[in-house]
Amino acid sequence: MTILDKLASSLNRRDEVPNQQLAMQIVDGNDEKAVKELVRNLRNRDREIQSDCIKVLYEVGERKPDLIAEYAGEFSSLLDSDNNRLVWGGMAALDQIALANPKTIYGMLPKIVGSAETGSVITRDHAVGILIKLASLAQYRETVTPLLIEQLKRSPTNQLPMYSENLVPIVTEKNRAAFVRTLTSRLDDIEKAAKRKRVERVIAKLRGSPVRG
Repeated sequence: MTILDKLASSLNRRDEVPNQQLAMQIVDGNDEKAVKELVRNLRNRDREIQSDCIKVLYEVGERKPDLIAEYAGEFSSLLDSDNNRLVWGGMAALDQIALANPKTIYGMLPKIVGSAETGSVITRDHAVGILIKLASLAQYRETVTPLLIEQLKRSPTNQLPMYSENLVPIVTEKNRAAFVRTLTSRLDDIEKAAKRKRVERVIAKLRGSPVRG
């Protein structure tokens, strides 16, 4: 069987299990040739094959980012697609390799942030994930933190608790006040009590816990 023969759509499956299994096989075998084949078929005429290929690729990236890190350019090009599945799949792949190829991903930030503004919730989720990862690196922190704060100001209230919880590890003494101020300003926007409490817990943690310098 070829790599394409193992995709869910080739097997007439409507679930993602075959794609997840293929990703695990590729990771276990460190199969760079298979990754290259999947990347090439992101331009396949069959949209189902395209969707399956990006699914397998970001599943590979979740397990072993280095295997797909060199294809950041190809993933970035998907952000221009008229196929929303490819847009958020491309952003997911970029999210997985943000720490494996940070210099390249940093150079793509204008496009990544632009796609977050116009894309789906999942697209924004992964864009924020990228910003958090880059902000964890000292060389990018000062530039990326304001971009992350802007996302917090405009993010859907349903996503805000997750974003605020995920950013806690990258808070420093220098940027803590800005994060606290931003999250506090959004509390009145959050209608659901459970979600508001999650953000309030993050604020309390940032105010009361020691943070990195």
